[in-house]
Amino acid sequence: MYIGVDIGTSAVKMIAVDEKGTVLRTVSRDYPLYMFDNGFSEQAPEDWWSQTADGLRELTKGLPEVSSVSFSGQMHGLVLLDENDNVIRRAILWNDQRTQKQCDYLNNTIGREVLLENAANIALTGFTAPKILWVKENEPEIFAKVKKIMLPKDYIAYKLSGVFATDVSDASGMLLLDVKKQDWSDKMLEITGVSRGQLPKLFQSYEAVGNVTAEAAKETGLSANAKVVIGGGDQAVGAVGSGIVSEGMCSVSLGTSGVLFVAADNFAVDTSPAAIHAFAHSTGRFHFMGVTLAAAGSNKWWVEEILSTTDYPAEQKNINKVGTNPVYFLPYLSGERTPHNDSMARGAFVGMNMTTTRADMTLAVLEGVAYSLRDILTRVRGLGAKVTTARIIGGGAKSPLWCQIIADILQLRVEKMQSEEGPAFGAAILAMVGAGAFKNVEEACKALIKVTETFEPNKENAANYDKRYPIYVNLYSALKESFHSIAK
Repeated sequence: MYIGVDIGTSAVKMIAVDEKGTVLRTVSRDYPLYMFDNGFSEQAPEDWWSQTADGLRELTKGLPEVSSVSFSGQMHGLVLLDENDNVIRRAILWNDQRTQKQCDYLNNTIGREVLLENAANIALTGFTAPKILWVKENEPEIFAKVKKIMLPKDYIAYKLSGVFATDVSDASGMLLLDVKKQDWSDKMLEITGVSRGQLPKLFQSYEAVGNVTAEAAKETGLSANAKVVIGGGDQAVGAVGSGIVSEGMCSVSLGTSGVLFVAADNFAVDTSPAAIHAFAHSTGRFHFMGVTLAAAGSNKWWVEEILSTTDYPAEQKNINKVGTNPVYFLPYLSGERTPHNDSMARGAFVGMNMTTTRADMTLAVLEGVAYSLRDILTRVRGLGAKVTTARIIGGGAKSPLWCQIIADILQLRVEKMQSEEGPAFGAAILAMVGAGAFKNVEEACKALIKVTETFEPNKENAANYDKRYPIYVNLYSALKESFHSIAK
């Protein structure tokens, strides 16, 4: 039996699968998220561990012995340990916006060219290196105590195995890794004041780093013989769970954030301001990735906070203007990453009149997120990627209407898979490869992943969206100055 553990922003999700990839059981455990008006977003790593350990005991009860466990993790989060392996402060998360000053320093003073040459990406507020600089500047007494710097999933792997490790896919989002060489960048370490001794050893996502320790076995119910496979960042591992492991394949993740992910055999760097990420993949090769920060998060905000309901299907039931909706929504509720790299961007509805309905505005939210994904796809294609099919994962993928809208706006065939476990299932696949059940990730995906539903682009709707997309694109430029004034 094999286990995949997904350390998410709202909960840890764990699945147990057999050698055929059949899901035997799933368990989820929530933990607090601390968000503040000034854009701070934090979690306690101790909460991740306590809820993971508790969930693993329930997950494995009465099931066969576990051969291996692997991980998917929310990316970029800064976890700091002292010389006694105590967590020094709460982790600063991927969606935290406090580091604009540090990003400006890295991008403008150090220079984008230096960053692209040494880390393949420019600085964004979500990335780890700017967080390190923020702690160094604002909490020097904490920075002085730092002995280990790690990412969220690596903290759980460390608690299980006692091995200080990470993988190249997750490390790609730290802005400390030379992505092309898949090694820590000495230049970036110099810039941030970090030593190699403070950073974990690098592995490929499918590699075992050790076994479960006796102490961790007692806490989790796992066997001390179980292998600990390091896993990867949630987007790379989610792509594995969707079979996005070959050149040109694309995944769309509709979680809290929205991610468009394209697998690539060859390394390339986006030198434009669009901020398309060039990261290592969990397969050992590379991928391109763009992020819209509030995807399903926008829909959740609209339905639950504004409409005060949790009946998502009911809110979509009366939608009847697909392709002809005059209302636009900019999904910048958490600022935006790709393509604007603007922490001060804000959400907006545009185009309402006295005939606008509740359904029109709900549709606008779904379309706005799909338009933002098209922004990303346009720029990824500019790097030479040829994409014909997208596989869709995440909570938003439960909506057939949203899947169809994405197919129409992106003009791609959209596929859903038999397993909807996403990153957790991808982690389980990595666990299987790390234990030797398959010779590589590609072989495992070919054997285990099945497509169950397909959405082809509707030609009429796609043509209508082609006409409307330029209007959406122009709205950010028209409102940028106002956004920045509001944010101040």
